[in-house]
Amino acid sequence: MSTLQISLAVVGVILLGLIVAYNAWNYRRHAPKRPRPVDGDKAQLEPSARFEPALDGLDITSMPQPAPAAVDEPLMDAVPAQDVAQTPEAVAAAESADTTASTEPVQAVRAAQPSAERKLALDGLIDAIAPIRVDHPVTGEAALLVQPTTRRAGSKPFRIEGLNEATQEWEAVRAGQRYTAFQAGVQLANRLGALNEIEFSEFVAKVQNFADALNAIVELPDMLQEVGRARELDQFASEHDAQLSFVLRPRRAAWSPGYIEQHAASLGFVTSSMPGRLLLPSACGVQPPLLTLAYDAQAAQSDNLDQTAVHEVWLSLDVPQVPRSEEPFAQLRRVLQALCENMDGFICDQNGYQLLPQVFDPIAADLQKLYDRLDQRELSAGSMLARRLFN
Repeated sequence: MSTLQISLAVVGVILLGLIVAYNAWNYRRHAPKRPRPVDGDKAQLEPSARFEPALDGLDITSMPQPAPAAVDEPLMDAVPAQDVAQTPEAVAAAESADTTASTEPVQAVRAAQPSAERKLALDGLIDAIAPIRVDHPVTGEAALLVQPTTRRAGSKPFRIEGLNEATQEWEAVRAGQRYTAFQAGVQLANRLGALNEIEFSEFVAKVQNFADALNAIVELPDMLQEVGRARELDQFASEHDAQLSFVLRPRRAAWSPGYIEQHAASLGFVTSSMPGRLLLPSACGVQPPLLTLAYDAQAAQSDNLDQTAVHEVWLSLDVPQVPRSEEPFAQLRRVLQALCENMDGFICDQNGYQLLPQVFDPIAADLQKLYDRLDQRELSAGSMLARRLFN
């Protein structure tokens, strides 16, 4: 073999090595960013308790997420009748029990009642209410046995409450208690619209059947009046509803799901039951989450999370669901800035146009006006009534 041939072979080997090295470098450069390894158990993002409020109904039409789960209505759900182990014989025995008023202290009865349930009362501000009078105290078991099997009239939450004989407070009907009166209510409006005539008629039928089963007298509200109130409330809610969403996109290489969740966890986000969805819990603990971070649910369920590319992340705030005192929009701005800096991304709107920092100040000013109008209507953001109405 001549010297020229040897030289050409050496040059070819060197060129081949350079090509392989360049391709490897280019692949690493454009591969999805992966989470940094850390020591011990810190390498895993621990799931936290679920925070599913009324925010299960977050209505971001173009957000990449799985099919929406059933709407959770914790604020209007009474204790289901099927949860009470009872038979007609047991109910008859309960009815024939001693009717003497309980001698237990009122404080003990209240302590037995869940604290959250004591706050969940029908309110004439957003409910159409029908009082139900009974001739004698009725046991909780008997009332539960004849309650409607569904907790909705059309798309509106429906609820029956009893006046506890011992505490003299309205509450969801419970076994082991006695009630001297009842009231039924249906919500006038929610994000699905105003209560209509068909839904009101379904409400009337449910209430009348319940009253007839207890030999009680029901005072039904006027349909035209309540439907008119429902339309007015729905109009107000439509004009004062706000759901803010911002999109984060990478400047260069895409992100992997683990990379996103690692940076989100460092800011306080926790995983939820829905793939690709993380929540920033409220400081109060029992409130809906402050913020929701979401990315492609299919990417979150990929077999190889480190190599799955995610090209955008959504950060959302459901304004009426979060108390004003928690300053959720300020929190949203802080999270957006931190994620952009830590993940080398930029903020844009739903159409992909990049947003500059100065656009946030007018939004903050408008939100303060919105909070004021909700306060004036006694529907303060984050309150029970607001969470029910904007759901």
